[in-house]
Amino acid sequence: MKKKFTDKQIKILDVAEELIAKKGFDGTSVRDICTKANINVAMISYYFGSKEKMMSYLYQYRVQRTKESFSEFAQTIKEGKPEMQMKEIINYIVSLLFKYSYFHGFVTQEIRTQDNVKDDLLEFYQICVARIDDIVKKGIVSGVFHNAPKSEDVLTMIIGSTLFVIRNRNFYELYIPATNEAQYMKEAEQKLRSSILLSVFALLDYDTD
Repeated sequence: MKKKFTDKQIKILDVAEELIAKKGFDGTSVRDICTKANINVAMISYYFGSKEKMMSYLYQYRVQRTKESFSEFAQTIKEGKPEMQMKEIINYIVSLLFKYSYFHGFVTQEIRTQDNVKDDLLEFYQICVARIDDIVKKGIVSGVFHNAPKSEDVLTMIIGSTLFVIRNRNFYELYIPATNEAQYMKEAEQKLRSSILLSVFALLDYDTD
């Protein structure tokens, strides 16, 4: 069942997310969040129970918002050519995971396997697979794709490759000549995006003629 968030909870979660994006989970205190949100420290306990429980709420909130934004985005490109749609879907998912890469610093397996979070993640994945499936079918019919890989496998490749790069920076940065954090993230995202595009279009046997 989709969790309903109150306006006050959303305000606190938005502030927490902003601070964690800048300072990291460990570098962001409850007092930091309360000061910026202009609330009493006791309100965190009232609305969430603890900082750790608030992170579970934050992750679920972000998944719900991502699911909604993806559905809206998919609608804006649905009339485009299948090869354009596939490229935009890949770019969207990769960019989204990089944008919220800081979640991987504090989102534990325990949070990801909570029933409410699992349900939201599953629904998001299913929405992505359905959209990819529609694009593949459209490409086969139009003749630009000559092979139809399983859409769930395409999504697994996109998300799995991106998460590997995010979680294994010490390996991936060996192949990216970046001098600072911002440059590394930009170069890593571009390199990975190009690699995934090549792999997916190869699987689709995309006809460029």
